[in-house]
Amino acid sequence: MSKKVIIIGAGPAGLTAAYELLCDQGQYEVIILEENNCVGGISKTVEYKGNRMDMGGHRFFSKVPEVNSWWEKMLPTQGAKPMDDLLLGRDIYVEPNGPNPEKNDRVMLRRHRVSRILFMDKFYDYPISMKKETFTNMGISNTLKCGFSYLAAMLHKLPENNLENFYINRFGRKLYSMFFEYYTENLWGRHPSEIDASWGSQRVKGLSISAVIRDIFGKIFKKKKRKVETSLIEEFSYPKLGPGQLWEVTAEEIKKRGGQLFLNSQVTKIHKDENNKITGVTYIKNGVAYDLSSDIVISSMPLKDLVTGMNDVPEKELHIAKGLPYRDYMTLGVLVKKLNLKNKTNIKTIGDIVPDCWVYVQDRKVKMGRFQIYNNWSPYMVKDLNHTVWLGLEYFVQEGDEFWTMQDADFSAFAIKEMISLGLITSFDDVIDSHVERVKKAYPAYFDTYDEIDTLVNYLKTIPNLYCVGRNGQHRYNNIDHSMCTSFEAVKNIKSGILNKDNIWAVNTENGYHETQKAD
Repeated sequence: MSKKVIIIGAGPAGLTAAYELLCDQGQYEVIILEENNCVGGISKTVEYKGNRMDMGGHRFFSKVPEVNSWWEKMLPTQGAKPMDDLLLGRDIYVEPNGPNPEKNDRVMLRRHRVSRILFMDKFYDYPISMKKETFTNMGISNTLKCGFSYLAAMLHKLPENNLENFYINRFGRKLYSMFFEYYTENLWGRHPSEIDASWGSQRVKGLSISAVIRDIFGKIFKKKKRKVETSLIEEFSYPKLGPGQLWEVTAEEIKKRGGQLFLNSQVTKIHKDENNKITGVTYIKNGVAYDLSSDIVISSMPLKDLVTGMNDVPEKELHIAKGLPYRDYMTLGVLVKKLNLKNKTNIKTIGDIVPDCWVYVQDRKVKMGRFQIYNNWSPYMVKDLNHTVWLGLEYFVQEGDEFWTMQDADFSAFAIKEMISLGLITSFDDVIDSHVERVKKAYPAYFDTYDEIDTLVNYLKTIPNLYCVGRNGQHRYNNIDHSMCTSFEAVKNIKSGILNKDNIWAVNTENGYHETQKAD
């Protein structure tokens, strides 16, 4: 008799788990419950009047062979150049016998990675390159200050009991104040001194100004070359129609294999028996409560909601769960006639726009955290590629705060004013249209009760038929591939009858691997 598996959440982790389970035909009855009206979670793609928005920007790059082969199975790598590369004669990898993106939708594009930092009205390469423009922008004084500040940090290490000290130890106080302090506070709504250092261990991007300083001063003092924590990829994969396309395809494959997917179905209760085993869940759909029994539950819902929805949770663990913090996210899609930014690179683009996928905004005069240029992610994300530029202005917010509760028109006006102040456009007349999107619990945060999370995790491991996977399911800032790997591990355990969950929770705990590393 098949086992009944309830999967909470239809994001990357939940859909991966469902698909993997259904590869064994007849062994599992799989039901996915998704709170929202679409699949993909934060990796969804939103379509607005023919233009597509990527929530947060998603580069598909992994050092895990299992993940790469899985992506290839769902969306095969392009066998011909996409529209923009074709028109411009740009060189890009094509897979022999792969699908033609001009004729097929089910295809993964190969894209060049270009990102920059906007700091004090000037653009810096990301990573910073050792060229005249870099030193001209920084100035001799700042360059020397950064260098000596970095050397001071190497000689005198601070205790790494918070994120501020973590950054200072690696980049020096001057670089930290220029490129980390404000952006981090804007992202999390907390000063880095209040955030656990482990977030930096997982997500530091190896900001390459520090690499320049290391190189310069390393030569001067003949310091032994050290292993850099991360390096940035130069090329990545990307679904033709945005990241949500991958998960839409996966959802269809799941249905073909007999899996059931219920959208607009919010899980509110998780029922445990006297043996601490989950017997089922309650979910709300169209205002009506339904009960579902289960043999196994795989959860990618936020840990806070999972634990507070359970019965008979010990007081200490319940307190930790209630205190886990999150950061929410808003993006404004803005369709403009043109950008004021000049393309000073040697990369050809349609309309000669700047080639960036996204730009990190380090300017203290605005609240904008980043902006994406969707034209550069995929030419098929933009309805009129030749005459418009489609941007996503990203804001890190808190559900219920002044930004979250703004009327869409007011938020649009606010963000467009910031575009003007940054010099991206000249006036409101440059804007053709705009669209607001909100995402709850987009980023699990590393403060408040997070420092006690091991206690909560140890409790969750004692529930024999519960498997926590994914970014929110583990309250860990996972990339897509790591979220998928937690599901791979969970399914392996389920199929093998292994009750120990250590391998699932061990995914992405190493500090040496991130999405930004180059393949060996």
